[in-house]
This record gives sequence, structure tokens and C-alpha cells, in this order.
Amino acid sequence: MVKRVGAFGEVVMRLEVPGHDLLIQSNRLKYSFSGSGVNVVSAMTRYGYTGLLVSRLPVNPLGDAAESYLRGLGLSTEYVLRGGQYIGMYFLENGYGARPGRVTYSNRMESSFNIASEGTYPFETIASGMDAIHFCGITLAMNDSVRLAMKQLAQAVKEQGGTVVFDCNYRPALWGDQGYVTAKPHYEEMLHLSDIVLMNERDALHILGLNTYKVQREEQLNELIPVVAERYDVRTLAGTHRTIYSDNRHCLQGYLFKEGAFAYSEPLTFSVYDRIGAGDAFASGIMYGELEAWMPEETISFAATAGMLAHTVAGDTPMASAGDIIQARNSTVRDVTR
Repeated sequence: MVKRVGAFGEVVMRLEVPGHDLLIQSNRLKYSFSGSGVNVVSAMTRYGYTGLLVSRLPVNPLGDAAESYLRGLGLSTEYVLRGGQYIGMYFLENGYGARPGRVTYSNRMESSFNIASEGTYPFETIASGMDAIHFCGITLAMNDSVRLAMKQLAQAVKEQGGTVVFDCNYRPALWGDQGYVTAKPHYEEMLHLSDIVLMNERDALHILGLNTYKVQREEQLNELIPVVAERYDVRTLAGTHRTIYSDNRHCLQGYLFKEGAFAYSEPLTFSVYDRIGAGDAFASGIMYGELEAWMPEETISFAATAGMLAHTVAGDTPMASAGDIIQARNSTVRDVTR
């Protein structure tokens, strides 16, 4: 039977400035629809799973366009409800050279997803038959009503034997002043509910307030991640370290911690076409390997390669199939596929 994988999260409208112009320079924008949950579940459908999004769209042509876009990605919209009038947006300015890319959020708090009242979603029905479900810290940052819905759905899936996946995805711009202090109790609740967590040592240090005398990132990771696994009873933790070079190349290395041991991917160095959404591709690779019961070394290698390939296509949503990822992982020379 085909596994059913879901995600709970907002559908956002991506408005991209063409090329490398700034917003103040351009009078044109290219739009598409995305969101962390959209990206992860879309990737899982490309791996052969049934992907379901749990969300809410406005009752207007924007909502119609977004739903049509989701269906085009192969997602089931069975639990994409309608209500409200607004959709969250973000404006993307692509970086160049020494200038980093920039994301500016707009209209998030009034979006149809974020104003949904308690009782909007049929959690028990959604959780029934769900093999795994993905949540992220971007959603957790919205408001108390959304946070409650996240925790209720995670609990429902867990009680029915499904796997709960939580990507920390801390965004300072969404939490405001004293963000780490505000976020910590909500993150801790989600960690206690989660089987698979995407995070690194910086999340452990800043969000959870853990301490270490280590200075190097790798040493901090090796010390703090086992503490998180034990304290919150998390089965699997995974994440990445990234190095950015001045010539538009990045180097990515993934880690996976499970059953008291670390596994690492090879460092992957590549040129970047579009960085947004690459973390979601990595998360989908971890989910896929875990759901397929792969060995940790195989899972982290697959996930890191999925993250690398996501940097090579336009838009937030990963486009690689499992076969594409395995071929890229196994290839030393990449030529035209004929």
C-alpha cells in the first residue's frame, strides 16, 4: 500500500523580483505558491507517496489559483479548506556576489490559514491512516491558535501510530523581540511530540538554551544533539552545515543522529541557482529514508543530495525524483542525459 504523508502549514505566495534587481529597482514580479509543507509533501509525491496538505485558502481567485497550483504539484487538496480573504506573501530579492538574498514577509497574520478558528480541521479524520506528518517552526511562529492546532494534530497522528516530523526552521523576523525566550516553550512541546527533528547545534544553543564550552560547530553538534535526543525522547535528529563561498558556490554537509550514533554525508560543493526551499528538500530526503527503513548512512547521503539538487532549479519546490537523486549521488561526472 502506498504510504500517506501529510504536512500542516500555510500556503504562501512567492513574489520574486526578476534577475538580481532590488524591489526599488523593478516594476515586475513573478509569482508562484509554496510553503515549507507544500515543498516537503510535493517532494514526497515525487518519491511515490500520496501527499496531503492540511491548510486553508481564501475564498477568492487567489485561493483558486493556489489550489490549482497545488494540484499541479501532485498534492491532494482533500484537507485544504476554504475561508477568509487573504493569503500570506513574501517578496524575494535574489542576492548577487557580496549582497545576500532578502525575503520580506507581508500579510502573514491576516492570511486565511492563520486566522482559522479552533475546530476548523477534523484532526481525527486527518490522522487516520497518516503514515507521517510534517510541521515546521515557521508555522509555529504565527499565533496561539495555529500553535494549538499544530500540537493537537501532532498528538492525533502520534496516537494513531504515525510518525511526527518537526523542522525547527527558526525565523527571527517572525518571532519579534525576545524571540528565543518566546519560542522556547512552544519548541519544547513540539520536540516532545516528535519522532524526527530537523535542527542543528545553533537551534540547541539559542532556542533551547543548552550550554557548551566547545567552540567549533562540529564539536558543539557532537555534544549537544545527543542531549536533545535524550531530553526530548527524539528518535532521529538531522540537519546540515553550510559554507558559502564568494563565487556563488556553497558546500553542504548533512548529519543524522540515531540510536546513539552520528552519520555524515560527504561534503557537497555546488553552484547555486535558487536557494529557497533547499532545506525542505533535505527534510523530505530524511523522511523518505526513515520511512523506507534505510540505514542512516544511506538516508543522510540521499537527503544531502536532494538538498544540493534543490539549489539547481528555480522556485521553492523540489523537482527531483528519487531516481534523479540517486543518479546524482552516484555520479562523479555530470553530462547531458540522453
